[in-house]
Amino acid sequence: MKRIYSDRPASGDMVEAFAVASGKGGTGKTTSTLALGMALAADHDVTVVDADTGMANLLFHAGLDDAAVTLHDLLVEGTATGVDEATYERFGLSVVPCGTSLAGFEAAEPERLRDVVAELARDTDLLLLDSPAALGSKSAVLPVVLADRVVVVVEPTIPALSDGLKVQEYARSYGTETAGVLFNKVRSEADDVAAQAERHFGGSVLANVPESDAVRAARRAGEPLLAHAPESEAAARYRRAAGRLDVRDGDGDAVADRFRSAVVPDTP
Repeated sequence: MKRIYSDRPASGDMVEAFAVASGKGGTGKTTSTLALGMALAADHDVTVVDADTGMANLLFHAGLDDAAVTLHDLLVEGTATGVDEATYERFGLSVVPCGTSLAGFEAAEPERLRDVVAELARDTDLLLLDSPAALGSKSAVLPVVLADRVVVVVEPTIPALSDGLKVQEYARSYGTETAGVLFNKVRSEADDVAAQAERHFGGSVLANVPESDAVRAARRAGEPLLAHAPESEAAARYRRAAGRLDVRDGDGDAVADRFRSAVVPDTP
């Protein structure tokens, strides 16, 4: 279940860190993070981090609701817990879940996420940071600032587009580019909204993922969509989205150093 880092040679190579973000809750951001991660894992060593320290739920999507050690334990000042202790092997991914307790959230220091991500960067090809849905605190904005690029997950409605554009604007203010926009819970009558949005976002539309019973069934089963219903249309759209991400080469040591020295941002 857990990845034992000492058994793996440090590659020194890392591809890229993506934040998966949205401007509001309920867009399917966590479902999208895991689906993209599983699709990208066909060609890359992928690590997924639940960086939503206040409203974490990735552990329920990945069958890790009984995880004894989580990201919360790594964010406590003076912790002796190693990153490897909070890293679990699931569905071809390395997953760092976050806990759900209020006490864990209150004890966590968001700034320590820099060191956690820096250590992970030395031992993986691709990092996906499941980011908080809003930008109202340091813990919420830090994943977007740390990432090389952001994937914006939105529903095809005007209010959701507006919220997504705010995320993009904030990310750009810290030099984080937009990798692309992923439209989720799409119904056919909303296609024109998706078409209009491509003019406003910095990246291309990666995919239009349809509203799907398979997604809801996967959530109930505590499994990522691509594990629970790999032949579903929604799964196919996520694989298409992953294929459209032009993953860039990078140096793991350089990325790790950048994470550790990143300035903790102000909230918008």
